[in-house]
Amino acid sequence: MTDVRDYPNVLVMEHPLIQHKLSILRDEKTGAKEFRELVKELAMLMAYEATRNFQLAETTVKTPVTETTTKVLAGKKVAVIPILRAGLGMVDGILELIPAAKVGHVGLYRDPETLRPVEYYCKLPEDIGERDILIVDPMLATGGSAAAAVQFLRDRGAKEINLLVLLAAPEGIDEVVRTCDNIKIYTCAVDSHLNDHGYIVPGLGDAGDRLFGTK
Repeated sequence: MTDVRDYPNVLVMEHPLIQHKLSILRDEKTGAKEFRELVKELAMLMAYEATRNFQLAETTVKTPVTETTTKVLAGKKVAVIPILRAGLGMVDGILELIPAAKVGHVGLYRDPETLRPVEYYCKLPEDIGERDILIVDPMLATGGSAAAAVQFLRDRGAKEINLLVLLAAPEGIDEVVRTCDNIKIYTCAVDSHLNDHGYIVPGLGDAGDRLFGTK
């Protein structure tokens, strides 16, 4: 089993609020409306941690009392890139924290013959190479889609890439770390393994279906 201590660029978020909300998210009795709200809230909490090392610059403001020196965000702007379709559920939570971020989209499907991810849609900000990137997808299962998305973005000039997933399987972490250099992975939990159908165990089922009420 993957030991995340072997991977300094993998961060498991163990904050009590995150773990509490994740437990409700896993519950099969949680309906689509509450599931969507929880995914949004978890994405916001994850973005808080993933932006911890963003650069700051000093500025001067005048309060009702006096003038003072304060700090504001500096450096690169942000792009949020959901992997379609389930990644869409994480976007709004991040935008509440970073409303000026631009949003791109990457759509992938798995070729039934080669089992390789194939891009069917990719729309990115024109200045993608100048932005800090947050790729979002609720589940990191085999890691194939996430690794492919990273490569598609790198081919278009992206440099600083972070991957935010609610749950990860050891197999997915191994695949992304093996194939993608200089990427940070943020997750709420690393589960046991993948079953024969490629689902994370214990997991939470199909995140896309639970988000959008489909089967």
